[in-house]
Amino acid sequence: MARGKIQIKRIENQTNRQVTYSKRRNGLFKKAHELTVLCDARVSIIMFSSSNKLHEFISPNTTTKEIIDLYQTVSDVDVWSAHYERMQETKRKLLETNRKLRTQIKQRLGECLDELDIQELRSLEEEMENTFKLVRERKFKSLGNQIETTKKKELRAEDPHYGLVDNGGDYDSVLGYQIEGSRAYALRYHQNQHHHYPNHALHAPSASDIITFHLLE
Repeated sequence: MARGKIQIKRIENQTNRQVTYSKRRNGLFKKAHELTVLCDARVSIIMFSSSNKLHEFISPNTTTKEIIDLYQTVSDVDVWSAHYERMQETKRKLLETNRKLRTQIKQRLGECLDELDIQELRSLEEEMENTFKLVRERKFKSLGNQIETTKKKELRAEDPHYGLVDNGGDYDSVLGYQIEGSRAYALRYHQNQHHHYPNHALHAPSASDIITFHLLE
């Protein structure tokens, strides 16, 4: 049974369009490979799908650039000139942007002000005042945080009950201090708890007992 002729027009269904593209692309690349082998031809095929995905076929032992360079030589057309001009234009724009930014930085440092008129000077002054306001607000916030931290440290130093609590609940306060260059921790017992230690030199603790443990630095 003969296959029906397909009408050449855009396939509206996206899935069917993608399947047809893949099948015909592979068929085209297969024919290009056969042409390369049978006829010793140099073939380059560049394709972009509707989603801008690149597919290309290049004859073995050659590159796309070599094919394009050969095309330029044979047809006397400079393919790269337009691309080079676009690159040069992009470079010029970047250099101009860099120059303007450097000038703005110098102006904010009090340099390069002679070329500004009165309106530009007023605008620059307003911008710097707004910036100064933001910096000052940030400074006051940092100072407030430092003061709060200092108050907490002072509370720890003045109140022996303000400290760490052992996870086991054996002690109700921990106080750290310095003894002759080494660090020590004084631990105070709960009033209603008694503990036994292997060291018989320690007596049964009371509410006011303090045991000091020296920690090597």
